[in-house]
Amino acid sequence: MKLSVVIVNYNVKHFLEQCLLSVFKAMEGIQGEVLVVDNNSVDGSVEMVMQKFPAVRLVANNFNAGFSKANNQAIRISKGEYVLLLNPDTVVEEDTFKKVIQFMDEHPDAGGLGVYMMDGKGRFLPESKRGLPSPAVAFWKLSGLSSLFPKSKIFGKYHLGYLDKEHVHSVEVLSGAFMLLRKSVLDKTGLLDEEYFMYGEDIDLSYRITRAGFRNYYFPHTRIIHYKGESTKKSSVNYVLVFYKAMVIFARKHFSQSHAAIFSLLINFAVWLRAGVALLSRFINKVLIPFCDAALFFTGMIFLKSYWETSVKALNYPPFFVNVVIPIYVLIWIVGIYLSGGYDKPVKQIKILRGILSGTIFILVVYALLPETLRFSRALILIGTFWTGLSALLLRNLLYYAGFKSLGLYQQQRKRIIIAADGEEGTRILSMLNLSGSPFTFIGFARQHEQLHDQYAIGKVARLPEAVKIYNADEIIFSSKDLSSSEIMKLMQEEIPGHVEFKIAPPESMFIIGSNSIDEQGDLYMVDINALSDPANRRKKRIFDWVASSVILLLSPVLVFIMKKGAGKITDAFQVFTGKKTWIGIPVTSGKKSFLKEGVYSPAGLFESKKLDEATLNRIYVLYLKEYEVINDLKILWHHLKK
Repeated sequence: MKLSVVIVNYNVKHFLEQCLLSVFKAMEGIQGEVLVVDNNSVDGSVEMVMQKFPAVRLVANNFNAGFSKANNQAIRISKGEYVLLLNPDTVVEEDTFKKVIQFMDEHPDAGGLGVYMMDGKGRFLPESKRGLPSPAVAFWKLSGLSSLFPKSKIFGKYHLGYLDKEHVHSVEVLSGAFMLLRKSVLDKTGLLDEEYFMYGEDIDLSYRITRAGFRNYYFPHTRIIHYKGESTKKSSVNYVLVFYKAMVIFARKHFSQSHAAIFSLLINFAVWLRAGVALLSRFINKVLIPFCDAALFFTGMIFLKSYWETSVKALNYPPFFVNVVIPIYVLIWIVGIYLSGGYDKPVKQIKILRGILSGTIFILVVYALLPETLRFSRALILIGTFWTGLSALLLRNLLYYAGFKSLGLYQQQRKRIIIAADGEEGTRILSMLNLSGSPFTFIGFARQHEQLHDQYAIGKVARLPEAVKIYNADEIIFSSKDLSSSEIMKLMQEEIPGHVEFKIAPPESMFIIGSNSIDEQGDLYMVDINALSDPANRRKKRIFDWVASSVILLLSPVLVFIMKKGAGKITDAFQVFTGKKTWIGIPVTSGKKSFLKEGVYSPAGLFESKKLDEATLNRIYVLYLKEYEVINDLKILWHHLKK
């Protein structure tokens, strides 16, 4: 057998399906096999593979084994002369495997090979070719000099920016997204080091291949799309810790003691620096707009108070009103905006106004209950409400038009879409867009083959760059049924304006994959779902947890005596109240960072009397995550407590 393709998957079903479609096209004429290792996904990935790709050799783990261990599971049972480690968020050309196998056959000194990778917008990914992260190279990267001088032979060694990306080169490090390995070389070097859970394992194996006397090659004569998953953001503290921990492991294994010490010092410096910047950046992003709102609200209320005192009523408000009451009003309005989702992104006008209005209602209710001496002015509260709403919207509009799109008001624009597809497949894609509910303007179909009396056709696919300019399109959807991966990639690299988004619609699938990132749900056209990943739903869940825990803790003196294991429930309530757990949650895989907390009870709790198999449990978990409702949490919690 010539080739074994190994794909490790974790909760990216749609990307995996598209990847497998391209892989099986590329496998035509090649004696090979495809192995998928699933790391306990709960999105239906395993069922999809079993149903749509029966030829795949599937390994379904019941835990998250990590990248290295999962790949090793497949490599050990693989039969190919060559093993390709391939990410699920990739698309390969139809002739990719033929070309890379031919190159490896012609170069017996080749131990590993990587290819030209492009992102979902057709841009070259610099990690397609990399140098070894020696202490000096690491320092140039951490100091930012490699970014300032990417083509320098001194400073640009991390991404080898001085090497022409259009030519074959011998390189030190291959990317784990596409890593073709000679099986006989793996027998000498050993498999991936399982000490690396995520990041660094490709650097480690690449280095061991060169140490064994073989070469790693960068081969640009075939391309792949790599959507570049960003589940661990590079600006986050978690990314910094995980990535640089991997670098420390590498230094300890392969550098001399003195070099490892220098490298470790650099890494620790980088961790503290990057972590500090990430925390500061996150803090600023979280509090900047609320702080500006608070300043505007407070300043406006002071102005209104002064105007009210001098021009409307001849009176003087006491310092207590300015120093205590107005700040309390401002705080209530800010909390109201937060609870209504006014600080979530994208920023929506209705949520801001709803939050301010709910805050005002709360203020007026409390105002009515206060003694006369603390009732300063109901009119000021109402006028202040108008000011807070006006100033909040003005601030966000100014930010939006000043270029801070993520901080300003959400402007939902109708995308101008061209569909590159023939016949019935084009009609099917258009129907999917209509079902998705996303606003768009359909420009027309770019056809592979022109048809007579085709009223919706705007020309041939080959003239897409011209059509985009003529019709001012900002999105192109390619049919992978009608266009080959090679044709799609070629078009993505044509002279199409940089603002244009590219998406791919696989045949017989009810989704369209987006062009930027594996983790951005907005890049998938699907029927809208009330997902728990939505910030508003996560906030509702946290409020439910807090309220339910507060009630249980307040009633704890009674519950201890009337409930079975009452003390245990009070302990659970305290852990949920402090945010360590949630009342209802799906099993959380250790080693994988997630917004989910460990659940006291499972979404399957209502069916505990029945023996549910693992597939059914996974479907229940997926439905819970995708169609979250607070009432479901209440039902499950009450079901357990009343027993």
